[in-house]
Amino acid sequence: MKIGVVSDTHSREIPEQLMEDFKTVDFIVHAGDFCFLKDFKIFSSLKHLKAVYGNMDEPVLRHMLPRREIFEVAGQSIGLIHGDGAPQTILEYVATEFKDDKVSVVIFGHSHQPCNKRVKNILYFNPGSPNDLVIAPYCSYGILEIKEDQITGKIIKVRE
Repeated sequence: MKIGVVSDTHSREIPEQLMEDFKTVDFIVHAGDFCFLKDFKIFSSLKHLKAVYGNMDEPVLRHMLPRREIFEVAGQSIGLIHGDGAPQTILEYVATEFKDDKVSVVIFGHSHQPCNKRVKNILYFNPGSPNDLVIAPYCSYGILEIKEDQITGKIIKVRE
């Protein structure tokens, strides 16, 4: 099982590399900040889409998407939230959001900083932003792979 993970696309052009890679995934997860409904529709037209709203999303997205969600995939419980606060404290924020839930992975965004880190047996995964040239250290997205009850993440840099 392969899951395409993206966040913070901010209604900017989506890299062709991401669009090609996401053709091979089983479904897509977007951790918020599409900004406009048309961008939500781009991803939902590719594959089945799980998504939450982010702080920059327009009201129509805030009404149709949850702030946070927990869903099951291939025996793995996945928490999904956009995130909030400064990049230095976002990991603490998302960990607190899911502290009472039994999750294998927490997918988040907001900071535009890629993260693929295990803490106390939970994978915290932020794909970064595939098209931010200001805040992000580089443009990126992610792939989560589930094999034999193990879930691993990979951050993929967008080639220039």
